Amino acid sequence: MKLQPVKGTRDFLPEEMIKRNYVIEKIKRVFISYGFDEVQTPVFEDFDLLTKKCGEEIKEQIFYFKDKGERELGLRFDLTVPLCRIVAANPQIPKPFKRFCIAPVWRYEEVTKGRKREFYQCDIDIIGSNSMEADVECIACAIDCLKVLGFRDFEVLINNRKILDGFIELIKADKSKNVDIFRAIDKLKKFGKEKVRDELRKCGLSDEQIKNLFELILVSDNETILEKLKDKMKNIEVGIEGLKELEEIFEKAKLYGIYKNLKLDLSLARGLDYYTGPIFEIILRSKERIGSIAGGGRYDNLIEMLGGRPTPATGISLGIERIIEIMKEERMLELPKTNVKVFIANVDEKVKGKAIEIAKKLRKEGISCQVDLMERNLKKQLDFANRLEVPFSLIVGLEEIKEEKVKIKDMKSGKEYEVKIENIIKFFKNQQ
Repeated sequence: MKLQPVKGTRDFLPEEMIKRNYVIEKIKRVFISYGFDEVQTPVFEDFDLLTKKCGEEIKEQIFYFKDKGERELGLRFDLTVPLCRIVAANPQIPKPFKRFCIAPVWRYEEVTKGRKREFYQCDIDIIGSNSMEADVECIACAIDCLKVLGFRDFEVLINNRKILDGFIELIKADKSKNVDIFRAIDKLKKFGKEKVRDELRKCGLSDEQIKNLFELILVSDNETILEKLKDKMKNIEVGIEGLKELEEIFEKAKLYGIYKNLKLDLSLARGLDYYTGPIFEIILRSKERIGSIAGGGRYDNLIEMLGGRPTPATGISLGIERIIEIMKEERMLELPKTNVKVFIANVDEKVKGKAIEIAKKLRKEGISCQVDLMERNLKKQLDFANRLEVPFSLIVGLEEIKEEKVKIKDMKSGKEYEVKIENIIKFFKNQQ
């Protein structure tokens, strides 16, 4: 029997969970401050629902299985499709519906250093608003999350699928190949022009069309280029619509104080098929090689495609796994190994009852503590507390109990205090 986790999954021991929970709780507080409420969905969904608009590449990555009733099911590959199912099934939900979800997803893909087959996503979405302000608010919220975690040197790359649609029309390419072309463009930063050129040829584009497309997408100059593109696409309705949406986003971004974080990137395509308008990714300038740490966009047709009413929607997902790895590399997560604040050591079993009584009082006040469960001598108890890096040991002895006091040892400095039992809670409250 193998004792290792299944390929592409991992165990999280307490020291790691403390770091993960620290990051997640900080992000949650920002989400809630923006008015997002939490939602959770089942880990598996109807396979047909999952594959409705995910594209062939994602379809191949879904963990597929049949249950005992021969129903075709799959583990969710993202948190957006289940959200859309909820909205489609509950049209009475007041709009805008602002939800967040932090939960695991699964994709059967190549396992790399920064990519597992089971990983957490961290999403916010706004359902029911056509306004580009909804997109801006999602971006602003994600930016605030990164700032709270200590990130500073990042930028938000932004584009619009409608502009890319306009480019396809402009170079007179086959519109039925749009999604394939978008997927090829999306690999530009990762694989470079030559590799993408080969992919675009497979999509049926001529070398002249590829040259013209590269000239269009490899330009980034925010609002200046938008004016030039308006002239180029004056007869292409979808392209003009996309340009106007981006202009509105840049204007709203000024109100939210995030304009300086935005950078137009006309090569940004994002791989999922369901995007319909603005798309965005957040990258760290100092770590561009690792790709984006957040991404999202507008998906106005997905809820209707899943059987719901026509409902606009937008959202962004923070790459929480990548964020945690970077924070560990950069020593931004120097946290305790344990949540335990006090280890209550007893000199011998005769005072164990008093140790438990003190533990009950501490726990009632929300102070995390442990008592010895191994019947070890005092030295071994203190060695154990030291290994866990528990900040304080509280020593209960016979003589001290007679005098209604205990010894408290600061395990880091080695300093010892004599504290009356009635003042124990006050002592630890002062240490927080």
